[in-house]
Amino acid sequence: MPEPAITRDEVARLASLARIDLTPAELDHLAPQLAVILESVAKVSALATDDVPPTSHPLPLTNVFRPDEVRPSLDPQRVLSAAPASEQQRFAVPRILDEEP
Repeated sequence: MPEPAITRDEVARLASLARIDLTPAELDHLAPQLAVILESVAKVSALATDDVPPTSHPLPLTNVFRPDEVRPSLDPQRVLSAAPASEQQRFAVPRILDEEP
């Protein structure tokens, strides 16, 4: 399998396409790192996975949430009575943006 490699000039071109401004030192640093990443991807791509079904998770999962059941909850009037301010059966909070409602 040929070894994937990426040159400093190719990294500069990719950075330009992505609108990322890299210094010459960053280009020198990133080129070998990206070459290692490309090599790793090539190794994974070369694996014989024809008999492996696609999955979203390597282990079987079960739903760990409780059943969605209607249960009694707090009374809205009681909750709003403890709030510093309420309006139209909702908590009223100070405006933080200068936008009109």
